[in-house]
Amino acid sequence: MVDTTNASCVLVREPLPVQGVRLSSGRAGLYKKPRPDLVLLAFGEKSHVAATFTLSATAAAPVLWSRDQLANTSHARALLINAGCANAATGAPGLAAAQTCAAQVGALLDVPSHHVQIGSTGVIGVPLDVAKIASALPALAEALTDDAKAWSAAAAAIMTTDTIPKAVSARVNIDGHDITITGIAKGSGMIAPNMATMLAAIASDAPVAGSILSSLCQRVTQASFNRVTVDGDCSTNDAFWLIATGEAPIAPIDAETDPRLASLEAAIEAIAIHLAQKIARDGEGATKFVRIHVAGAANAQSARKIAKTIAESPLVKTALAASDANWGRVVAAIGRAGVAVNLDKLSIDFGTHAVVRGGLVAASYDEAALSAYLRGENITISIDLGLGAAQDEVWTCDLTHGYIDINGSYRS
Repeated sequence: MVDTTNASCVLVREPLPVQGVRLSSGRAGLYKKPRPDLVLLAFGEKSHVAATFTLSATAAAPVLWSRDQLANTSHARALLINAGCANAATGAPGLAAAQTCAAQVGALLDVPSHHVQIGSTGVIGVPLDVAKIASALPALAEALTDDAKAWSAAAAAIMTTDTIPKAVSARVNIDGHDITITGIAKGSGMIAPNMATMLAAIASDAPVAGSILSSLCQRVTQASFNRVTVDGDCSTNDAFWLIATGEAPIAPIDAETDPRLASLEAAIEAIAIHLAQKIARDGEGATKFVRIHVAGAANAQSARKIAKTIAESPLVKTALAASDANWGRVVAAIGRAGVAVNLDKLSIDFGTHAVVRGGLVAASYDEAALSAYLRGENITISIDLGLGAAQDEVWTCDLTHGYIDINGSYRS
């Protein structure tokens, strides 16, 4: 199904195969319930890989391993992701477990272990059962395929508290050839910028130099995954991999000044934004998707800081869950964001409903109409600070009793 169309990029909800990527999913038994929990992706020899990882000071073992490998090279030949165990707060044995998994994948695919990236998601503080993964890996290696359905299966296998798998594709025409881009992600709770508790992988068959891919990955992360917050909790395991297999029959993109880079970046960013917003919509217990847009700021950093403060306010989020037009909570959140504001210049709108003008309730304010708007599933809160031309936005969701129910029973 086509999701979005413009002159340069078409988003397709059903994932498309990417030349140079084979993948498979299976069950290692890391969950109590029988379900897939292991994904293996294999890339061709020409592939370059870039990634952004959590900024947490307590980063998990797979993050430490993967970050170290990409610090030395942009070449990677495989990515192994497990759900059911974060392999975080597991000390030296945890790092050894990640290294062992990389070595096992490397042996099966005949590639160096330092060309194998590792991702994990699940409960923190539990040792990773390497033996279970080792038992499952040969079947995964044997089942590697370039079939499009494998992407959907992979998106489902990496889910934890997610209620829906997250996968999407795009095509963009460069030099007369269709470049295919496909991405998958997981994330529902412990979601906050820097990045979010999420894993994501986006692969393209475009030929892109490693250094260009790295800077592209940073920009895409900032424009997408770093704009999501569900609960303000940054995870130990966040990772986003961007893969360029180089299989498309076009000349390599090896300079920031290459005009083709803009088209490719726009398509990859569209994929990442779609996945990031899907994470917000699938927030634990969420019933509403909320877009918070801040304009009229002195700089973009101030705009994002205010948007993030509003998005992470339990008072704002619970009011939204109840469809309560308690806009004063938004004003309060703006005031504590640590950014200089002038209340006399402040304007706030909910959707098309004027709420605040010049720091006071708008003359046309209609609480009944606003309450009706808040009963919808898609909410936009627009703030204009009246201080400059900079703007930014953050995506979040409401906060319901469902969030407590899900997290209170997570380990059971």
